[in-house]
Amino acid sequence: MLSTYRGRFAPSPTGPLHFGSLVAAVGSYLESKSKSGNWLVRMEDLDTPRCIPGAADDILHTLDIFGLRSDEPVMYQSQRTPAYAAALRQLQNSGVAYPCCCTRREISDSALHGIEGPVYPGTCRTGIPTEREARSWRVRTDGQVTEFVDALQGVISQQLETEIGDFVVKRADGLFAYQLAVVVDDAAQDITHIVRGADLLNSTPRQIHLQRLLGLTAPAYMHLPVAVNEAGEKLSKQTLASPVDVSQPVTTLIRVLDFLRQEPPKTLANGNVGTVLDWAIKNWDATKLQGVKSIHA
Repeated sequence: MLSTYRGRFAPSPTGPLHFGSLVAAVGSYLESKSKSGNWLVRMEDLDTPRCIPGAADDILHTLDIFGLRSDEPVMYQSQRTPAYAAALRQLQNSGVAYPCCCTRREISDSALHGIEGPVYPGTCRTGIPTEREARSWRVRTDGQVTEFVDALQGVISQQLETEIGDFVVKRADGLFAYQLAVVVDDAAQDITHIVRGADLLNSTPRQIHLQRLLGLTAPAYMHLPVAVNEAGEKLSKQTLASPVDVSQPVTTLIRVLDFLRQEPPKTLANGNVGTVLDWAIKNWDATKLQGVKSIHA
């Protein structure tokens, strides 16, 4: 029988786990366990050119050191291509997905700037020229406002057509896009609540749009503050974020709890990972992060 709460952590194996990723893992774990729920790990290894050999195993080993273990077998997106293909066929059959021949340069030259770069102007909505070949597949957006209530960030509204444009669900390189894969996988794993970093806040309306088109139930969302460096940049591989220090897991875990404003008592430093997590689950209070989108790590 399924638990009423099913959460997940879905890292991309593009390098070792860094502090910002650990924050998301711990936050999602504590929110799930404080609700007596199940916590799952999904490896988002769909973007194979960016994945580093051995990184997935390294991430799982790091999570294990911090006592963060998936309640079910780890799902790997690289093994889920047939499910994404089936979802794309459903979108194609319902007339909301269409082939696109546009290159990035063509889009950039003819598009307005939106919240995440150029807004696709709909060039191929009515078909592609006979002398051109399809490069990717896009899903149609409309003039409606997509709105949801985030548990920490409040009401989020986005008009996809003007702020994002018709977006890619299958890329020019033949890989399925993150937005489609994450929606299909959350449904397959019966995920009821998604806790992740606020850097993904702008992606959520696209995912809700796809959930509606595919007839799927939207999970509840909670977007945690993103860990940023002194320059205000999100900690990531691109900003040269250091791998998580696993040599002193208790100290690192307490640092994560401090970041999440949980105010762990100093006495926890004398315990082990298990005692720290037990305290954190019993005392978890996400409301201390209300409205906060980023915190200096």
